[in-house]
Amino acid sequence: MFLAWKEIKHSKTRFSLIIGVMVLVSYLVFFLVGLAYGLAQDNRTSVDKWQADGIVLTDESNTNINMSMLNLGAVKDVEAKDIAVLGQAPNVVRKKGTTGDSTKINVTFFGIETDQFIMPKVIEGEAFRKDDEVIADISLKEEDGIELGDTLQLAGSEKEVKVVGFTKDAKFNVAPVLYTTVSTFQDIRFEQVDKTENGRVSALIVRGSNNSLNGITINNDGLKVYPIADYINKIPGYNAQVLTFGLMIGFLVVIAAVVIGIFIYVLTIQKTSIFGVMKAQGISSSYIAKSVVAQTFLLAVIGVGIGLLLTVGTSLVLPAAVPYRTNPVFLAGITAILIIMAILGALFSVRAVVKIDPLKAIG
Repeated sequence: MFLAWKEIKHSKTRFSLIIGVMVLVSYLVFFLVGLAYGLAQDNRTSVDKWQADGIVLTDESNTNINMSMLNLGAVKDVEAKDIAVLGQAPNVVRKKGTTGDSTKINVTFFGIETDQFIMPKVIEGEAFRKDDEVIADISLKEEDGIELGDTLQLAGSEKEVKVVGFTKDAKFNVAPVLYTTVSTFQDIRFEQVDKTENGRVSALIVRGSNNSLNGITINNDGLKVYPIADYINKIPGYNAQVLTFGLMIGFLVVIAAVVIGIFIYVLTIQKTSIFGVMKAQGISSSYIAKSVVAQTFLLAVIGVGIGLLLTVGTSLVLPAAVPYRTNPVFLAGITAILIIMAILGALFSVRAVVKIDPLKAIG
């Protein structure tokens, strides 16, 4: 370690360039991973908020909640630990008094009951208490300037809703969610309100025992329960998006790691004559090999560490509209991969160092 650090301090410019390359490569990988992960999460955060085990849809809907319509009376056909009704309707809204396409906002309405477990936690304002009031995802405030008390006009109708509260991490299929009463949902989706058992909703959200579908029974052939994980994978566009970005990021990580490994290998081989002189002076091959690995470890840790810090710093100043999310597990895994690949590059070069003939190297 002493020899490795001494050489780094002696050749500051050379090793600064090496560290710079590692910083840029790691920064690129970290940042793209954060963007891909953030975009994927914007498809599902509202579903994750349910903390549910399954979702009951009509069998004909093919897991597409937009195509699922069931009666409120279907609750009697389902046996589960917890059951919550859900009405889902995509729509377009704009702040009352504004005009132009730039003011239009794609949203998803969730019709729910306030006393059921899928009711979101309000972080600003209050929960809705009557029809035509909504709790909105906080992104509407951060990205679109919607404030508490604002009235939103629905596209294609005279319907208006009032924002009374905000919650966080509530997006579905990349659109912010507006939580409201089941009656309001029915009015938005069907232009009628039916509070009897014949009133229609989109799904039933259920919890079983031991965080599974155990204990959930469906007594209706027209209904089917799906595990939440399976349902999320069937959200339109979600699975294709995850696979595409997953492959892209995977190849990027592998290529970046290989480039760093090759870079370290070439750097070490270029010092063949120096190692020959050291061996002629009686310094053992094992000592030189340990110094090479230690030096590579230091360079990798410094370079990848700075790249990681730059990524975290960038995430703090990004506009709210950028779908960036930090996942500590992903960051830790990629950090480990990049450092390990750099060390592997050094280990390959160590084999050449061990075989160096001092006389040939010096000559």
